[in-house]
Amino acid sequence: MKKLAIMTAFVLLGGGALAETPSEKIGVNSALGIAPTTQDFVTEAASAGQFEIQSSQLAQDRDPDPATKSFAQQMIADHQKIGAELKDLVKSKNIKVTIPDAMGSSDQSMLDSLKSVNGADFDKQYRDDQYSGHKNVVNLFQRYARGGDNPDLQQWAQKTTPILEHHLEMSRSLDKQASE
Repeated sequence: MKKLAIMTAFVLLGGGALAETPSEKIGVNSALGIAPTTQDFVTEAASAGQFEIQSSQLAQDRDPDPATKSFAQQMIADHQKIGAELKDLVKSKNIKVTIPDAMGSSDQSMLDSLKSVNGADFDKQYRDDQYSGHKNVVNLFQRYARGGDNPDLQQWAQKTTPILEHHLEMSRSLDKQASE
């Protein structure tokens, strides 16, 4: 009985972790390599994109070092383009999903946390968030590209994954540059 109570608490507390379905929320799908539902994929992709844009705009406002400034500019441009492609694809193919207008609670919490720090703490948290965010979104896109249930979105995920993998590598390099 105690194990059941702990498991239930874990599931309930995992509420904002990823997407809408319980398996996606607590990371079970990710851990098992299972593709998200189409709605979960769209929700998470849109939320992650908004986080990338808004956190990078915040980084621009904080007058970062040249490498971070360049990285942030590219994140804004690329994720605005990716977001527009997603909206256009959903609309043109009449895919029955809802694209959220706002970030999910997990991404919003990360952005709020980022807003609360300054200077070197901001720089470190921004780099860490970029790395972990891109690591998660690459996993999301790879899983959907392999097993998503909408062929148009699956093809788009396959086409977009290399861009996100490049962002992940850039974020890894950005972190290395800062520690040198």
